Amino acid sequence: MSRNIQDVVFVDSVRTPFGKAGSALAETRADDLVVKVFRELLRRNPDLPADRIDDVAVAATTQIGDQGMTIGRTASLLAGIPHTVPGYSIDRMCAGAMTAVTTLSSSIMAGAYDIALAGGVESMSRHPMGDGMDPNPRFISERLVDTDALVMGATAENLHDRFPQLTKERTDAFALGSQRKTAQAYAEGWIQRDLVPIATRSQDQGWGLLTEDESMRPETTLEGLGQLKTPFRPHGRVTAGNASGLNDGATAALLASESTADDLGLTKRMRMVGFAFAGVEPEVMGIGPVPSTTKALERAGLSIDDIDLFEVNEAFAVQVLAFLDHFGIADDDPRVNPMGGAIAVGHPLASSGIRLMNYLSRDFERHPEARYGITTMCIGLGMGGTVIWENIGHDGSKA
Repeated sequence: MSRNIQDVVFVDSVRTPFGKAGSALAETRADDLVVKVFRELLRRNPDLPADRIDDVAVAATTQIGDQGMTIGRTASLLAGIPHTVPGYSIDRMCAGAMTAVTTLSSSIMAGAYDIALAGGVESMSRHPMGDGMDPNPRFISERLVDTDALVMGATAENLHDRFPQLTKERTDAFALGSQRKTAQAYAEGWIQRDLVPIATRSQDQGWGLLTEDESMRPETTLEGLGQLKTPFRPHGRVTAGNASGLNDGATAALLASESTADDLGLTKRMRMVGFAFAGVEPEVMGIGPVPSTTKALERAGLSIDDIDLFEVNEAFAVQVLAFLDHFGIADDDPRVNPMGGAIAVGHPLASSGIRLMNYLSRDFERHPEARYGITTMCIGLGMGGTVIWENIGHDGSKA
């Protein structure tokens, strides 16, 4: 039996507000965070019969405890999705949710699925980075990777070494911009549209309600950024101010073939054009989005000049600037992260890929003149991932 290649559309996405590790969401189970975003997606899309979902994939970097036990399946059952809908787990470190989207989309493209649900979660409170890891000693003893490869902040310092033009002054200025753009997007009500309020509980402080990202610092100044410590190297350049924090949060996205979305009357926010993942030296993992974007553009028959909007994950400001420098894009180009990014709102590892897509879908809504956009991110142990999207609401004008 032959199958036709199907176009994949991004129907909708939501996320929890991102909490600071050890704070508002510290006593909330990771699987319960996924349940909340799944239920909200189904509530927002009442024309979707839940039993029409073909598969569920949820990513987590640390797959133990409440982030283990095939969380794609367990969270689906807990959310009330029919038991006839299967589910599984994914791990590609920071690009877990991105990989959940691309893996499920590949099945839709091939005609094996019509509708799929992707998600990502990370509770860095309950499962700190590296919790339960047992790296093979051969990595170090046989010098397969540099020791810095296992410390993300050290890899960011290495990028500063490799590209001296990426100064601390530039990274601090970029970080300040992220905070200001995030504050502006909140003021205009764009980010709140896709946030799912989360009831919080604390043995010390009782019950509460988290309705916005906890890490934001709109009062940030360049002077204040310049005085922060450099924890990864004496007299270094990476600080808590020009890097993303340690966070808790979950994201979810609804994907469908375009024909199925039309049949069910589902919203179509953007269409997947293509994607690519690429590997780089683990000790400079932040450069990963450069080859993955190059590969994705080549496969799609596009150039960087065709891209009207960029959502680049801000794991570290230096890694975003390395990407921008490579492609000749100015540090303050308004096409880049128009609503701010992870430096301001946080980076709960495996969940962040869908957060980027969520932002891009809203970027497209705000900019109907934009036709193509990308979501891209660096990935631990030396990788990059990029997805190219087309604005279904493109009005035909030139961006």
